[in-house]
Amino acid sequence: MVIPVPAFKDNYVWLLARDLEPAHAGNRAAAVVDPGDAAPVEVALAERGLTLRAILLTHHHRDHVGGVRALLDARRGEDVAVYGPAGEAIDGVTRPLKGGDRIALDALDLRFEAIDIPGHTRGHIAYYGGPAGMIDEANDDAGNDAHELSEPMVFCGDTLFAAGCGRLFEGTPQQMHASLSRLAALPSNTRVYCGHEYTVANLRFAREVEPDSAAVIARERAAIATRERGAPTLPSTIALERATNPFLRSDEPAVRRAADIKRPGAGASAIETFTAIRQWKDSF
Repeated sequence: MVIPVPAFKDNYVWLLARDLEPAHAGNRAAAVVDPGDAAPVEVALAERGLTLRAILLTHHHRDHVGGVRALLDARRGEDVAVYGPAGEAIDGVTRPLKGGDRIALDALDLRFEAIDIPGHTRGHIAYYGGPAGMIDEANDDAGNDAHELSEPMVFCGDTLFAAGCGRLFEGTPQQMHASLSRLAALPSNTRVYCGHEYTVANLRFAREVEPDSAAVIARERAAIATRERGAPTLPSTIALERATNPFLRSDEPAVRRAADIKRPGAGASAIETFTAIRQWKDSF
């Protein structure tokens, strides 16, 4: 199962564990993705009786790595693997990864492949996978259970957000566009676990870009209702992002028209459209 652990104002640390049914009562191993703050992670582990075995990091920003040292210091002498991007200097990383590298979290029966997705930061990576064998055997059938590890998953940090994408702090529009295209090419039922709860604000912008999109309007209403219940809007799916995320839709005529209105000529190509709507979002 994948458990969202809220941190700071709007971050999520993702906690991965085997289901806690009696069949796995003796296996309490866990991994966390992007622990910017150690305190809520420790609470979540203790409440569930879990033992931290691995930390997965997507990029170097403090709100994603700030809790690593405290988590490791509390487990001196224990074997906690720390995976992170080879292209970024992050304290505590023991197993640097580049695109195409694969990792096995055997205690969790999970396998992941690193995907290079620069743009937000220079060395940003994502983790794509799921239960052993899924990377090679992922199917395209959509599912509905947000907590079971029965479909492929991607942990994409601050590159792809629900209905949005990260700011370009270190990379170029060309890099970010290529990175988002890599993620959009994943199987449509892939569950998208990003680093922040930005969905409602992102959908407000998506509606500005595609005001006539029934899919965007419906998703915005659903996201608002979800947040009013105090529940996370994540995970999303690649299929939903392709249908409603303007940053994955720069080939769509409606998105190109919107870019042209904001900056005449920007609709001439997908990359120019992407650049224009990213700049638009920066000041939205």
